Amino acid sequence: MNARAARLGVRVGALALKNPVICGSGEHVMTEAGIRAALRAGAAVVVAKSINESQAAREQLGQTDYLRTGPDWEPLPWHGEGGSVLCRSGLQPRDCAEWIAAVADLDREAAGDGAYVAGSIILAGLDAAVALARAYEAAGIRLLEFNVGTPYGDEAKHGGVATERAAASIREQVAAVAGAVRIPVWVKLTGQSENVTALAEAARSGGAAAVTMIGRMLGMLPDLDSMAPALDTNLGYGGPWALPLTCYWLARSRRAMGPDYPLVGTNGARSGQDVARMLLAGASAVEMCSAVMTGGFGVLGAAVEELATYLDAHDAAAQTIVGRAADRVKGFADLPARRDAWRDFVPAETLQA
Repeated sequence: MNARAARLGVRVGALALKNPVICGSGEHVMTEAGIRAALRAGAAVVVAKSINESQAAREQLGQTDYLRTGPDWEPLPWHGEGGSVLCRSGLQPRDCAEWIAAVADLDREAAGDGAYVAGSIILAGLDAAVALARAYEAAGIRLLEFNVGTPYGDEAKHGGVATERAAASIREQVAAVAGAVRIPVWVKLTGQSENVTALAEAARSGGAAAVTMIGRMLGMLPDLDSMAPALDTNLGYGGPWALPLTCYWLARSRRAMGPDYPLVGTNGARSGQDVARMLLAGASAVEMCSAVMTGGFGVLGAAVEELATYLDAHDAAAQTIVGRAADRVKGFADLPARRDAWRDFVPAETLQA
């Protein structure tokens, strides 16, 4: 192994990854061609487009729409770097058995380059999720993501997908799926919770090999010209604004669960430096999704290169920086006194006699 490869390599539980950059699940990996493009770009893991048993969730793909916005909420052309993303989405429309076979074939291809293609199941019915997990394992897939935190659960029709916010339910669901297979199951959690760490602890107790946090929020953006909701409905919302929120929950979960339990960051990473920030906050690896959908698969390769440059500059390895910032977080009571410092951060009129 050369020095660069040694710097970039990380472990997520029992899995050794060639770098911490993961291509998250979405429409960009709806096809074999998209998955292969993500692998060529250098992603260590590609999470294939999600499936479940719900016909309603598959039909939702025919009603999807997407919006990229700038800092003043102005609409931007879809293809480009930066900005935030609002959208409604649907699941893989292909027959589940056909897609499982395709993903397993791609995972076998990826193994030759030291990478993984993971299957992804979004929770609808628990019995069906267990059956799909077993089908993925039987097909030869080596890694599975179980998404119990899609942002659309409150909006999807006929229970097509679920946004699970109850720790007890997550423990039960994960125990059923993880207990049904021998391959690692990573559990993706919602960010729409007052205590994501409690959900992570529940997933761990249910047998999750790692947890991925935090899923996108559900939002609504009024359009000033039409005075209607953007894209006419509530939308999943992600973007660079989410990075500090994700890092907060990573750091808090690391403190609660200990440094040995693997966390995967998602929501807010747009670059290799953002990947480094999530590693410092406690992530062992980082999923990138919206940035790839809008900026193309080259975003993944650029993130790997930028992270390598950062590690070289700090004479560090990716694995050794995991949690460094999280482990240095101080409580407010432990900080030095800065009396009257607030005066430097208010308008001048505030201080007038």
